[in-house]
Amino acid sequence: MVRAALAPRSVRQWCHEPVYKFDPEPLRTSHCRHARKGRSTHSRLPSPGLRAGAADEEAMMEILYPRCAGLDVHRDSIVACVRLAERGIERHVETFGTTTTELERLSAWLASHQVTHVAMEATGVYWKPVWAVLVEDFELLLANARHVKTVPGRTTDVNDAVWLADLLAHGLIRPSFVPPPAVQALRDLTRTRKQLTRERAAHVQRIDKVLQGANLKLGSVLSNIMGQSGRAILDALAAGESTPETLAGLLRANVRASRAQVIEALHGRLAEHQRLLLRVHLGQIDAIEAAIVALDRELSERLEPFREAVTRLSATPGLAALSVASILAEIGLDMSPFPSEAHLISWAGLCPRNDESAGKRRSTRLRPGAPWLKTLLVQAAWCAVRTKGSYFRVLFLRLKVRVPVERDRDFQSKVIVISGRTLKARRGPKKAIVAVARAILTAVYVMLKRGVAYHDLGPDHFQRTERIRLATRLARRLDELGFDVTLTERAAA
Repeated sequence: MVRAALAPRSVRQWCHEPVYKFDPEPLRTSHCRHARKGRSTHSRLPSPGLRAGAADEEAMMEILYPRCAGLDVHRDSIVACVRLAERGIERHVETFGTTTTELERLSAWLASHQVTHVAMEATGVYWKPVWAVLVEDFELLLANARHVKTVPGRTTDVNDAVWLADLLAHGLIRPSFVPPPAVQALRDLTRTRKQLTRERAAHVQRIDKVLQGANLKLGSVLSNIMGQSGRAILDALAAGESTPETLAGLLRANVRASRAQVIEALHGRLAEHQRLLLRVHLGQIDAIEAAIVALDRELSERLEPFREAVTRLSATPGLAALSVASILAEIGLDMSPFPSEAHLISWAGLCPRNDESAGKRRSTRLRPGAPWLKTLLVQAAWCAVRTKGSYFRVLFLRLKVRVPVERDRDFQSKVIVISGRTLKARRGPKKAIVAVARAILTAVYVMLKRGVAYHDLGPDHFQRTERIRLATRLARRLDELGFDVTLTERAAA
């Protein structure tokens, strides 16, 4: 039997979610061996009545789902454990395949036991077809594999399925966020588009590597070798042209480098195998660009139901229509799975982790979170901080500043006054840009949750919010110096 004893629970500071600790006692699973496909292993599982005190231990923990199941999902097999807790604890374990016929048999087997809730681990993409078949008939929970680890050295397929079923029965599994099918389709399209964009950039770098090997310094005179001028020269080189003067004649008029510099940069020795590589890379880039156009067309059609939200979110500094589409593909339109913006920020991995021991915080590194969403928001944040007169730019500059601080004996905190502004010692641009990404995600959450338009807080937001705080601190300092101070707000002119 799988046993779990609850210890006092704590609350994560950032994500406000309960954290449970489990009894690390080794699991007694000597009777649980690998199950053969189609054969039940219930007869080989220890009965709860065989061990004294088992019923008392189960009674210590509240059972939320008396009829539930745990699935250990693999590429070619699924080990399912049904847990029935209406009259004692009864378990049924069976192995299924992963074909559609086998998944339908799994659904019928679960229904025959009147199962209401099913839990499975997020194992790559193998859980997706299982979810698609079972989602209409059962309440499904997708668990993060990190959150449901079993005791090391006691891991088997049967043990994992039993462990998931026991955790689910007591409500100890935090379900992962699974968007609706329409949002999942958007997610597949946007992620594939991003991967193709990366592949295109990789081929451009390989082209530059081929040119450098032939001593053709095209990248030194053109800012973008895949622009109109650069592409015309590359096509001519791939076709066999090698005269620098002829190649320089293909340039557009808006090139900053002089004709003489371009001719000098195009003096090189391009071998036949390098021309072949050039043609291969250019062909790959053309194919990728055609695929991206097809994806953009499909994305535009599927975004029609979300058009109003896309228009509203695109007003946010740093977010273009494509960025908004990618954000909606990751989090969806419905914000009900996230009770507050803090939960969404924690899920995205844009807040410090909790790593504290003996009263000391050992690390504040970011958790992995949602890598596709996190990288997108950080890229959008770098664009947002370049928007003059915006709240995001002021927030970034406020947190970015790194200056040496001298500690005044009369003051209790490190304070610097630079150009009339009071700043505390900051930690550099990397943490500052993560703070801006978090602010962008907070704004997106509020706009989607309340259905409101974007309203920039303005570059003077911190001056307005800290005005009273600054006045109070200065008055307290003057009082310490022996002056009587009365604060009276001046009437507006």
